[in-house]
Amino acid sequence: LQGEEPYFIDRLQELIIETALTEDQRDFNLSLFYGNTANVREVISTCRQYPAFSQYKVVVVREAQLISKQPGHKDDLDLFASYADKPLPSTILVICHKGATLKSKPFTDALKTAKSGVIFDSNKVREGRDLEAMIVNYANSLGCNIDTKATSMLADHIGTDIARLFSELDKLSMLADDKNITPLLIERNIGISKDFNNFELEEALSKRDAVKAFRIVDYFEHNPKNNPTMVSVAMLFSFFSNVLLTATARDKSPEGIMSLVGPAASGAPASSSTRRACTTSARSSTSSVTCASVTRAARVSPRDKISLPCSRNGSIRYCTLKEFSCSWANRCVLVHFFGF
Repeated sequence: LQGEEPYFIDRLQELIIETALTEDQRDFNLSLFYGNTANVREVISTCRQYPAFSQYKVVVVREAQLISKQPGHKDDLDLFASYADKPLPSTILVICHKGATLKSKPFTDALKTAKSGVIFDSNKVREGRDLEAMIVNYANSLGCNIDTKATSMLADHIGTDIARLFSELDKLSMLADDKNITPLLIERNIGISKDFNNFELEEALSKRDAVKAFRIVDYFEHNPKNNPTMVSVAMLFSFFSNVLLTATARDKSPEGIMSLVGPAASGAPASSSTRRACTTSARSSTSSVTCASVTRAARVSPRDKISLPCSRNGSIRYCTLKEFSCSWANRCVLVHFFGF
């Protein structure tokens, strides 16, 4: 088991143990080794032992990527090649190599030629459609339905931390009385605001709702821990990229636009971000945007006072355009409303 995503590696080795051995059988037939202290020769010797009162013996090497970092044991993983050529049928050897692919060509070649060997690649889940599809599929596997907004809230707030993501979905599935995971349920039990998140910011931008967009950005500014800058930057980049592609598309039909910015080739449904970007581009025309054009379009000087609704109590506070645009997020909002 190898790759960048540790969750699937941990979960698979747990399932192998649970499937191969009962609780009573594990005392004599389960051997655990850890990469920072494991001796490969000792592991192989354990693999050649027969099970006691069980059909299988399970040997698990966790954190195997640390074996090569032991002094004088740089190439020890190659020793598994000899065992892979002649494995004991009653032994299940599980090697958990996290962070990257296993750097042992003799061993991997032996596994590929052996009929009883399997290599599993645990790839990192990409943000965007892949992550949203995973959330929906996992919620469905729990017997629950989850709407688009709730999916986006979880993807934006938790990101690709799959272990935490699935843990939160497990909790939500138990709390959902009607088996529907809603934004309100998420807000009450996870602490994600259903009104101030990247999903709502995209929605405000697509509808040119300046007051709502400024309010959300102001909330982000005062809650940076719960609203990481890089997550919002990635979301805005993806959103405006889709807007630009859609606005400059030669084929303006829904099919032509989705073939350009959507997952039409794979047959997957369009993401909420793509749909909002298409809506925005239909209302906007492309143009060259500069800091000067923002000021001219807004018809205010950098030192003029502008009003900003406060996200917490609805009051109005005032700042200059220069002060307001010093934030990357505020600048994006200004460009969208005053630059197009």
